[in-house]
Amino acid sequence: MRTDPPITTRTVQAPGRPHGRHLTYAFAAVAAVAATALAMLAPAATAATTAMAATSATAATTSTHHGTTISAAHSTSPQAGSATGHWIPSLTPHPTVRDCAIPTSPREMACDALRRTDIKGVLESALTPNVTPSGYSPASLDSAYKLSAAGGTGQTVAIVDAMNDPNAAADLATYRSQWGLPACTVASGCFRQVNETGATSPLPANDTGWAGEESLDIDMVSAICPSCHIILVEASSASNTDLYAAENEAVALGAKFVSNSWGGGEYSGQIIDDSAFNHPGVAITVSAGDDGTGAQYPATSRYVTAVGGTSLLPASNSRGWSETAWSDSGSGCSAFDAKPTWQTVATSCTRRAEADVSADADPSTGVAVYQTFGAGGWVVYGGTSVAAPIIAGVYALAGTPGASDYPASYPYAHAASLFDVTSGTNGTCGAPICTAGTGWDGPTGLGTPDGTGAFVPATVSGPTVANPGTQSTVVGHAVSLAMSATGGTPPYTWTATLPAGLSINASTGVISGSPTTAGTSTATVSAKDSAGRIGTASFTWNVTSGACTASQLLGNPGFETGSAAPWTSTAGVINPNGAGETSHSGTYYAWLDGYGTTHTDTVSQTVTIPAGCTATLSFWLHIDTAETTTTTQFDKLTVSVGGVTKATFSNLNAGAGYTLHTIALTGVTGSVSLLFTGTEDSSLQTSFVIDDTAINVS
Repeated sequence: MRTDPPITTRTVQAPGRPHGRHLTYAFAAVAAVAATALAMLAPAATAATTAMAATSATAATTSTHHGTTISAAHSTSPQAGSATGHWIPSLTPHPTVRDCAIPTSPREMACDALRRTDIKGVLESALTPNVTPSGYSPASLDSAYKLSAAGGTGQTVAIVDAMNDPNAAADLATYRSQWGLPACTVASGCFRQVNETGATSPLPANDTGWAGEESLDIDMVSAICPSCHIILVEASSASNTDLYAAENEAVALGAKFVSNSWGGGEYSGQIIDDSAFNHPGVAITVSAGDDGTGAQYPATSRYVTAVGGTSLLPASNSRGWSETAWSDSGSGCSAFDAKPTWQTVATSCTRRAEADVSADADPSTGVAVYQTFGAGGWVVYGGTSVAAPIIAGVYALAGTPGASDYPASYPYAHAASLFDVTSGTNGTCGAPICTAGTGWDGPTGLGTPDGTGAFVPATVSGPTVANPGTQSTVVGHAVSLAMSATGGTPPYTWTATLPAGLSINASTGVISGSPTTAGTSTATVSAKDSAGRIGTASFTWNVTSGACTASQLLGNPGFETGSAAPWTSTAGVINPNGAGETSHSGTYYAWLDGYGTTHTDTVSQTVTIPAGCTATLSFWLHIDTAETTTTTQFDKLTVSVGGVTKATFSNLNAGAGYTLHTIALTGVTGSVSLLFTGTEDSSLQTSFVIDDTAINVS
């Protein structure tokens, strides 16, 4: 059992839990200051000197809930930040109440929600201008864990809890409205509230304790994945039989992500009951518990992601946040479940070890929740009940798991994509089960989310950036080049190394600006997906001063080498005099078609037209044909530049000798391909003979 600091403690034995743990609550008797009543909310404009007077007294409070009494000495100081206009978290212990009843029979479960009792609940209707609730907001959690709220569209997260919260839908609407999240209602199909058989009626009996857990869970999923749909599956009771039935129903309803913020002591039959959590292709998260060291089921099931807890505080480091292991985070070694094959880290356990990952859980650094059934509105919650739905939401942002995968394995394949929590302890047993350290430890697992990269399959690759090819630009001329990427987990964040004067939009990937310096350089463009994976593309960027040097760009323009290069052609296209046709000049020419059967010939070459230059294509063309029609184009020659058709000829254009054709390539710059394509139908030949080509720039 974990030993807490001997300040002021009350130990409550959880009856009826074989292999159970003690529920220990300790709060420091701290001197405090307060002349104003502790308020849930505070006006932003209130001066820092508002009516605060010193006092050395502490107030002893006793909270009774569902037969559980927790006593603590605590400060009457306004932790909610009434003097500063915003909530200021700290590691100072604060009094809490466990929302759910302590189990009174074997294999009965309890939720892991801890509600602060020193912060008075405030209804939304009582809010005054410039006031926000105490507790971390969705934006704070996104910042701490480097998440983007843009993902999750089309995903469904199920919450499995016991009993009914009659105000769940209405309270959810208030929570999402307060933080500017999109509405998620029953009417729209975004939110569903069902019983353990999947029916909307009858729902279980109302319960103010489990209602707090349910409000907390649906608010946290909303905070992390506001585009996700939510199914609240309510078991008829807190018995494991009913909760396991609800678990299976959540998966049957199509959820690929299931959050469970409840648990109890381990028992020998749990190996059989593991079947309720054995759902390949579904990410199932379970809170590790709030009682320090000692295994809790179903967190120790080998099919789930066990979620521990941290204390999360703003910091002046590069991340902007710091975390330590929460002193009451659950951890331990299973006495029954085998170690999963994917738990390859050293745990000091012969069987399954918890936790796998973690997130904020300390009530002193808790989250804002809106609850009107069993609480007075805006309240602050902690416990690993906070962490489990946070991680379920992160899984949903990361995308649908592989159909045959157990997603609990994903973080072990991507440990580098987690914030490693290396300090703090939840007991006296030392590392790694009780004390946080580098790598895996019991209270925090492998760490906390750093984006979604740790919650995707090991085979998921990063984005692929489409290469636009060589670019040519004139100094002072405006540029607009839209980059694109595929794969990974959108949205992408764009960065680039570019010629002076150009920049890339981080959100859209559009390169714009006007280059300021002539020269040739390598441009590198990178797209970082929401999971932190990066794809890059590099290409040449020519910037000219604007003065064009007159030149002819095509190589081997008269085919006089006797071979195609640097042209690319189909077989038999390059021919000498005497092969059946005659060149315009010299000895060789390009002869397309002339077979009298269905046939296609091509000859092409890629050139780079400098920016600021005017280009003109010219070539000599001879056409002879056996076709007799004067109206129908049976056989054709097309001329295209950069994929755009510039001219078309046919058997109708046949005539004696060669004809010079000149085509202005207005506005064409950069790397382009010149392509001649001859197509012939099934009878009566037409020959297209090309010679003395040129692309002149000036």
